[in-house]
Amino acid sequence: MENNNLIFGIRPVAEAVEAGRQIEKLYIRKGADGQLMQELKDRCTRHRLRWQEVPVEKLNRLTRGNHQGVVAQTAAIEYVELTDMLERVPDDETPLIVLFDGVTDVRNFGAIARSAECAGAHGLITPLKNSAPVNAEAIRASAGALTTIPVCRVGSVRNTLKQLQAEGFQLVAATEKSRKLLYDADFRKPTVLVMGAEDTGISKEVLKLCDERLAIPLIGHIESLNVSAAAAVMLFEAVRQRIGD
Repeated sequence: MENNNLIFGIRPVAEAVEAGRQIEKLYIRKGADGQLMQELKDRCTRHRLRWQEVPVEKLNRLTRGNHQGVVAQTAAIEYVELTDMLERVPDDETPLIVLFDGVTDVRNFGAIARSAECAGAHGLITPLKNSAPVNAEAIRASAGALTTIPVCRVGSVRNTLKQLQAEGFQLVAATEKSRKLLYDADFRKPTVLVMGAEDTGISKEVLKLCDERLAIPLIGHIESLNVSAAAAVMLFEAVRQRIGD
């Protein structure tokens, strides 16, 4: 079955690049040459779009169409810039944003997006590298939330957090290694909720930047919640506090 997010053929891909379509991956056949192919490469260079040279067999696996040595995979959603995300927050609401620091499982990513949308969060921030792809499986796991809640991709999580901190956000880390419980924090402030990787949690560099490190009290024998379950608990504590205002 063909992937609806694929564009193939030299001219269609060149037109997509020129139109500013958000392209996740661009594959070009190894050894491909000719004037049109060179013009495509030059256009990609101007738009700072990298490509990967692959054997023709990979292109044939991606599509049965006449790809002419080039296949592009477009983004499943339209990403937004951080400034656009912040500008969309209504004046009468306190910003609540979820930032992913190493969440790589698409089902967890989608489940967190679903909880965030249900909790009225204003956006998601995910790194370009070391993050789950926003693909059809993630969208399904989010029950469609990823098509409605703004998603921003950033090159540097640390620089983004510093920027948000400078704009008055408190950075809240969800970590079982803290003695402070989430119920003792104030979520009525502009908040960035940082969720870490499934296996290692939040990276040390990011954890150092956070203003609050909050734990969820656990009574059972298992030491931690799944990251998507933890995110839901944290998000709805914020909802509880804000509704009670």
